[in-house]
Amino acid sequence: MDKTPGIRFQNGSATIVVWAPRAKSVALHLVKHNSQLSLAAKKRGYWELETTQIQPGDLYKVVIDEQFFPDVASVAQPEGVHGPSQALDLAHFERTGTAWENPALDKYIIYELHTGTYSPEGTFDGIIGKLDHLEELGITAIELMPVAQFPGGRNWGYDGVFPYAVQTSYGGATGLMRLVDACHARGLAIILDVVYNHLGPEGNYFNNYGPYFTDKYKTPWGSAVNFDDAGCDGVRHYVVENALMWFRDFGVDALRLDAAHAIKDFSPVHILRELSQQVLALTKQTGRLYHLLAEVDLNDTRFIDPLDKCGYGLNAQWIDEFHHALRVSAGGETSGYYADFSGITDLAKSYRDAYVYDGVYSAQRQKTFGTKADHRPGGQFVVFSQNHDQVGNRMLGERSTELFSFEMQKLMAGAVLIAPYLPLLFMGEEFSARSPFLYFIDHSDPKLVEAVRKGRSEEFKAFKTKSEVPDPKDKNTFDRSKLPWNDYHLSTGKAMFNYYKALIALRKQLPALAIPDRGSVRVEVLADKNILLLQRGKLQQVCAVLNFSREIQAVELPAGNSWVKVIDSADPSWKGPGASATLGQIRPESVIIYKNHDI
Repeated sequence: MDKTPGIRFQNGSATIVVWAPRAKSVALHLVKHNSQLSLAAKKRGYWELETTQIQPGDLYKVVIDEQFFPDVASVAQPEGVHGPSQALDLAHFERTGTAWENPALDKYIIYELHTGTYSPEGTFDGIIGKLDHLEELGITAIELMPVAQFPGGRNWGYDGVFPYAVQTSYGGATGLMRLVDACHARGLAIILDVVYNHLGPEGNYFNNYGPYFTDKYKTPWGSAVNFDDAGCDGVRHYVVENALMWFRDFGVDALRLDAAHAIKDFSPVHILRELSQQVLALTKQTGRLYHLLAEVDLNDTRFIDPLDKCGYGLNAQWIDEFHHALRVSAGGETSGYYADFSGITDLAKSYRDAYVYDGVYSAQRQKTFGTKADHRPGGQFVVFSQNHDQVGNRMLGERSTELFSFEMQKLMAGAVLIAPYLPLLFMGEEFSARSPFLYFIDHSDPKLVEAVRKGRSEEFKAFKTKSEVPDPKDKNTFDRSKLPWNDYHLSTGKAMFNYYKALIALRKQLPALAIPDRGSVRVEVLADKNILLLQRGKLQQVCAVLNFSREIQAVELPAGNSWVKVIDSADPSWKGPGASATLGQIRPESVIIYKNHDI
């Protein structure tokens, strides 16, 4: 089976493919003509038809045993998740970025954003209007939170129920294609967050088609997708073709696989390995480079080990543990999963070893956890001081702006951008945005809405606070999460932006920072002073001093080099209390980066 599910056009003819292995009859209902086209049964539950009677823009529904459903492989749902599907000719869009070459992952400096809250418009075109800002900042890749069609107009995207369709309120398929082209024209790569471990509850018609889910496993968010139970071949094909569609038809450069650890598959060839194999095949076919990134919390290098080393072949993974160690180092909370982290000692370990828990006992998990990642290069790990999860899953959605001092925010930014890994920023942190990023939904089923409300309240009931859990359904919750662009024009916003801009430029300029080389990393912990010394590079070297204490400190820089200061977060240029004039002296809650004279 090599055909993409759904409707695809070529030479004026439409090829229709539906996987419905339990069906006795399958047809397409054309809304415009109020007529039906019967599909022919093929092997292993597929139904097919080639016809000229449906054209791009036509609305339709799939009729399975005389029951009408939206197409689960629809590429457009203009009337929402319960309405008819719409046929589109994805190949008809005129691309303008044909000369674009996706850079190696080592070059990625990632900026994560949510389309609905990033701009006042809440659309792909709204993002295009902010590309000047992102280009000036110096980031090289934009990561979009999921855009697959979800219920209503407000959602994080992880409740999507039409993986092939682009959210209508964001601008649909053509809007996403315009954004991809606009980014490529400015030298920016596009990463798309996709969800293959579960599907949302409202508008989920998959059970009417076939065995898309299995009871063998559970996920925290709903039924587990069937990757290894009876009937799984059609599901695996559906998911692989979806990933290839984003690369092939939309020009996306990388996919971020949400919670890949929740993808359960005991097949001889894991679905992620199969996906990597198919993406490599697409690269050979198109000559274009594509990347697969994963959110994984298992500290298991099998996900990123190469295919020829019996791994799944994914190109990189997020490291939450770097975030946890950094937040504790900065004086953040120490409850929940943060209880497993001791501050700068664990941060130093993450700088050296990527994983903090790499085969050692975790008190929080009550077991020995993780494996060594010594054999994996730094370019396979993504680090951050905040992201949508770490902000949005707080009860009040507070950003670092609300939790840490202005100086500490700059220190944390420096800690991320000097790491021998791929840095990720969350929208607004570059200008110290003050708005929360809250959890919001727009479901239409009152029972489901109430269940979500109850779930959020239960999640935070142990917190001793007078604050109410924000109502996820209330539009005000969504509106409060809109990025406050006025903050960018404040003196603090401009100062923070200029600081981030300088840090990113420095990372690109200095080879010791630009190359995510773990082999040259040397870290010294000065526990009595709450200071880390991070040294990177070989002949060309940098030394960063990170002072997490609230006192002015003096340190002895590593011998053997003539050190020159290149950036000091305490500099008045970014509203700091004043840069230190003495070599090795550092202000409270600040970072200084030195380079040797040979650079």
